[in-house]
Amino acid sequence: MRTVVGLLSVIMLYVLLNDATVESTAEFDPYKVLGVTRSASQAEIKKVYKRLAKEWHPDKNKNPEAEDMFIKITKSYEILTNEEKRASYDRYGQTDDTQPYGHRHHGFRHFHDNFYFDESFFHFPFNNKGGRDFADSKYTLHFNQYVNEVVPDSFKRPYLIKITSDWCFSCIHIEPVWKETVQELETLGIGIGVVDVGYERRLANHLGAHQTPSILGVVNGKVSFFHYAVVKEHLIQFVDDLLPQRLIEKVTDKNNHEFLKSWHELNKPHVLLFDQVPSVPLLYKLTAFAFKDYVQFGYVDQGLSETAELLRKFNINTYAPTMLVFKEDVEKPADIIQAKGMKKQIIDEFISNNKFLLAPRLVNQKLFDELCPVKQFHRRRKYCILLITGEDESYIPGNEAFLSLASANANDVLRFAYVYHRRQQPLCDILLKDKDDTAPQVVILERRNGAGKILYKPLLGGWNGSKEDKHKLLEELQRLQKDPSILNYNAILPELNNEFASMFLVRWIYTAYDYLSEIIDDLLHNNWREMMPLLSLIFSALFILFGTVVIQAFSDSSEEKQPKMKVKETKSENGSPNTSNASSRPPKKNFVEVTELTDITYTSNLVKLRPGHINVVLVLTDGTKNILLSKFAKEVYSFTGSLTLHFSFLNVDKHKEWMAAVLEFAQDAMQIDTDEDEMGTRKVDYTGYVLALNGHKKYLCLFKPVYTGEDLDGKAEEEGGVSRSRKSTTRSRSTTLQIHHKLDRLGLWMERLMEGTLPRYYVPAWPGLDKITVNK
Repeated sequence: MRTVVGLLSVIMLYVLLNDATVESTAEFDPYKVLGVTRSASQAEIKKVYKRLAKEWHPDKNKNPEAEDMFIKITKSYEILTNEEKRASYDRYGQTDDTQPYGHRHHGFRHFHDNFYFDESFFHFPFNNKGGRDFADSKYTLHFNQYVNEVVPDSFKRPYLIKITSDWCFSCIHIEPVWKETVQELETLGIGIGVVDVGYERRLANHLGAHQTPSILGVVNGKVSFFHYAVVKEHLIQFVDDLLPQRLIEKVTDKNNHEFLKSWHELNKPHVLLFDQVPSVPLLYKLTAFAFKDYVQFGYVDQGLSETAELLRKFNINTYAPTMLVFKEDVEKPADIIQAKGMKKQIIDEFISNNKFLLAPRLVNQKLFDELCPVKQFHRRRKYCILLITGEDESYIPGNEAFLSLASANANDVLRFAYVYHRRQQPLCDILLKDKDDTAPQVVILERRNGAGKILYKPLLGGWNGSKEDKHKLLEELQRLQKDPSILNYNAILPELNNEFASMFLVRWIYTAYDYLSEIIDDLLHNNWREMMPLLSLIFSALFILFGTVVIQAFSDSSEEKQPKMKVKETKSENGSPNTSNASSRPPKKNFVEVTELTDITYTSNLVKLRPGHINVVLVLTDGTKNILLSKFAKEVYSFTGSLTLHFSFLNVDKHKEWMAAVLEFAQDAMQIDTDEDEMGTRKVDYTGYVLALNGHKKYLCLFKPVYTGEDLDGKAEEEGGVSRSRKSTTRSRSTTLQIHHKLDRLGLWMERLMEGTLPRYYVPAWPGLDKITVNK
């Protein structure tokens, strides 16, 4: 019994101590200390911290609790500005900094923060940051670190990244190979990274890694996945394949002169790498990738018979790798390095000291900034001696004389360069003060700030490369080192033109080739998850393109079948003309679609016509139908592009009463032409009238026919001795011509209709069209 009571006492004491620890831990909340929300940005946290630190600093605040509060503020700021610590606090409610000594967090908590198990009790070989992942801790990547550091740095060196997670059994198997490979690649300058999916899910999703373990490479900001067996040789080959394929050119006795002579066109020094292996070593490729913007690299295989002349010419020792740097002089190397087992640090330092020509051409702003940097303080002054010259052969002697001075220069403070007046005209106009003189000119300048301000002095008398010019320039340079105030002119320089911008198309082709290679590689390895967005985009583009071609083909064939303008008329099932919904569709280009207004189409084409739409109705008879429809189509054809206009015709022989009912509201309806029949009865002639009907607003606009043809009847009556049959024929022709000319001014009326300047006659309601007038 005593044993049980003692055991219960121990348990209760443990629970009380644990609760006290948790309560003391829970009292510290960095968000509450700083008074920010959990979604606060880094800028907000920093702003609040500065304000609180100034307020609670013990030297300024005499409150007894100021020192403790200041420590809490500082501690809170450290936690919330560290992405890993902040994520740990958000996930578990505590971090290593918020826990008392001896209670570091391991493993997973269950049900409540007071109850958890420690995985170290079971001695698992995974999910233990202090064990298996200790070697990877220095390579751990976070999202911001990847975006702000790794991606920009990937344009200078490739990165190899491992995606892992807790409780990943496969990750354990590849660990020995990974460590061995990392140890070898890191000495070559390759960046290494490790992403734990459990803590960096956002970064894993950003990289497109959806399974563990995964290995991927990053070059030029582009992510490529490793698909082969995890073997050291395969991983090294994978990194090799990540690099662009055109970094190093193979040089032999046949093409060495052409390779070295291209320094003038590329504006770069050229490096020849001599070694005995047939393929270019990875170390050389990484060096070429890091300095691709500054130096052009070539590789000479010493084991080939085609390179024997090169070896003799430059006296190359075949027992050790050799590097030669060539600048403006292609016959004599400017610098040389030769050693067994070259280290990357030695190679990088060698190339860094020779990455500019003796007198390079300023081809862009980046080169200008590096060659002639802005003055920072007195001891790091850099003076730029700039030759403004031309590209013609007449400028060659002066250019060579300038180069000879640059070759003899041993003062690191002086930097020689030249520009072509035609390619950098804005810069040259400012330095020459807009002079039209095309003679070469030397300008000594010093950059004062990043906004383009300079102090400069032009060399008097121009520059033609003579001994007097050289002597004059050397004297000015000696005076400059003693008295910098001789630079008595100042100006603001514009940004230099990028002379290599024309090579954008070539770079775009190379980039497209790289992406195409990546697509083929993903297809071969069935990496469908990463390929789905790109495949979806490609198929969508192809579908749109194919659909456009097909529609255009059908449209072209339709136009070939209907080359002339037509009047389209559709019939209903009972034989009466009908268009159903055709009138609401946009008209085609090669004909005018005109439908008959009947009791069937009356509702859809007028009564329930959509707001803003107008139905233009031609009034005709059975006898005048063909003539008026043809004329009507010609007059309104130019208005068929409007989606709000519909065209119909009304047979007044069938619906004369409807016309009379509608025109009662038109004030001009009483001026309609009338004819007398044989019985002397006056007949109203609606033929040739056009009504613009707005079914929604219930108004109409009226067009009355205007006859503009010749009066053949009058001429016939004035002629004497004409027979009765002759008069009858003439009257028939006159009637046909009069009907044809009734719509002569319809085009002008349609323009006024579109402008909205026609008078409108409103009707209280549209009369029905179901009653058909019987012909007597």
